[in-house]
Amino acid sequence: MEGEEEQPPREADTEPIVMSGASEVVPRVLSGEPQNLSDVDAFNLLLEMKLKRRRERPNLPRTVTELVAEDGSRVYVVGTAHFSDDSKKDVVRTIREVQPDVVVVELCQYRVSMLKMDESTLLREAKEISLEKLQQAVRQNGVMSGLMQMLLLKVSAHITEQLGMAPGGEFREAFKEASKVPFCKFHLGDRPIPVTFKRAIAALSFWQKVKLAWGLCFLSDPISKDDVERCKQKDLLEQMMAEMIGEFPDLHRTIVSERDVYLTYMLRQAARRLELPRSSDAEPRKCVPSVVVGVVGMGHVPGIEKNWTTDLNIQEIMTVPPPSISGRVSRLAVKAAFLGLLGYSLYWMGRRATSLVLSLPAAQYCLQRASTAWPHK
Repeated sequence: MEGEEEQPPREADTEPIVMSGASEVVPRVLSGEPQNLSDVDAFNLLLEMKLKRRRERPNLPRTVTELVAEDGSRVYVVGTAHFSDDSKKDVVRTIREVQPDVVVVELCQYRVSMLKMDESTLLREAKEISLEKLQQAVRQNGVMSGLMQMLLLKVSAHITEQLGMAPGGEFREAFKEASKVPFCKFHLGDRPIPVTFKRAIAALSFWQKVKLAWGLCFLSDPISKDDVERCKQKDLLEQMMAEMIGEFPDLHRTIVSERDVYLTYMLRQAARRLELPRSSDAEPRKCVPSVVVGVVGMGHVPGIEKNWTTDLNIQEIMTVPPPSISGRVSRLAVKAAFLGLLGYSLYWMGRRATSLVLSLPAAQYCLQRASTAWPHK
């Protein structure tokens, strides 16, 4: 659809995919308590326990950036390298220290499955780029965007192959740790992948798409775990991408800068003051500042800091622009090339099959008998 627009997240869209911790802690807290303990009293007991665990001056890793909202809510942004054991430890340590009310991760609904998959399955999935994955990417994002997504998956698969480590470990650790914190909500904070890829493709000319695809196809430099840890100040995957897209400013804008804005918006949405439960409607409302932990790639942290105090309008970055003339031409060229290659392959296979059949003794005998029986003029 031309001018297709992805609606920005409404209040309901920022609701957690899991509300964790409370159901596990309630039985322990209430054991031995009177059976008529009200829900508000139970909540207050859990909240008191949570606040006791929360450190006033948390001992945080160097990769954590603290941001303060206008209402006093605090956001601790953990900058991670997506293929790093140290980053996973940083996430666990931060969540345990600050006992957050909300955890926000750099994932969208299209990648949420990685949170519950085991490491070995993810490692196998990340290494394999199958025809089925390609078809799914094309159906989801269109031909050019789908191909670009598969090429970027190839980059991730290359790193996975080199390191023997599945991507997204820090997000899985954040998911597990959030489930141990009473009343902690878990939010997905990244812009949907289809919007990002469609906007990225629309920003490139035909030849820029060809040049970028060529660079992604022939990525094969060896990578060590030491390389990953040296890139803690700038995530390895994002650094590799930055080197390849550095000459395409519009591509950098759509893949990095626009997502910085989106992530900032989602973190600010999560950092709203919390309303405490009331014993009755007559009791006055009481709100307290919230504590949020954000888990994002290190490359997004400077952009989030920059955008934190600015007015944000994400309507524009959620709009998918109509395809350009070069985009239409490139799609036609890809389809024509595919059909031409398919047609030539069928023709070549037909010729080979015919030659093979005719070379068989039985076929030659039948042809000889047919030519003998056929009346000559």
